[in-house]
Amino acid sequence: MVSENVMDLVEKGLMLPLMEEFYTIQGEGFHKGTAAYFIRVGGCDVGCHWCDVKESWNAETHPPTPIYSIIDNATKFSDTIVVTGGEPLTWDMGPLTFGLKERELKTHIETSGAYPLTGTWDWICLSPKKNKLPVGDIHKKAHELKVIVYNKHDFIFAEEQAAKVSEDCVLYLQPEWSVREKVVPLIVDYVMKNPKWKVSLQTHKYLNIP
Repeated sequence: MVSENVMDLVEKGLMLPLMEEFYTIQGEGFHKGTAAYFIRVGGCDVGCHWCDVKESWNAETHPPTPIYSIIDNATKFSDTIVVTGGEPLTWDMGPLTFGLKERELKTHIETSGAYPLTGTWDWICLSPKKNKLPVGDIHKKAHELKVIVYNKHDFIFAEEQAAKVSEDCVLYLQPEWSVREKVVPLIVDYVMKNPKWKVSLQTHKYLNIP
């Protein structure tokens, strides 16, 4: 059972429900192919039925971890830190990113935008979901929009979201892994007809790395 003191520290962003942390190659989007240290934070109520990390949803199953420990580990591996989840914005990211920036590390986040944006970020990858739409002004702050395509209707959703981001935001369509053989041809055809979009693939799965 988590004590009230620990819960208070989690609420303040001084501890986070850490699911895992690992050094690997970024497999998706704009920075694919580059080395990065990933911090996966537990807790998510967006509830995508095709989510491939459902074990991240319940924050109570992941130990509250002091952010100084997370930051110390991150500095050993890479100058690029990717915070993901779960949904990392469930928690206050301010203290974590402050500590990372103090170590002169680049901070990236992968988020659905379902909660208000906190923290200081060098790169924001917004991957909105129909179940729980982005809040606040994160569309205008996003550097990258990554829409997961599960069926044809997701192209309509993608255009709705693209209409809200800045002109400099890079637009990606990414096939949902379990139906990739079906949707990849649809995405290729769509991008060729609408070249403002780019194709993102989960290359780390093809490389068989985390």
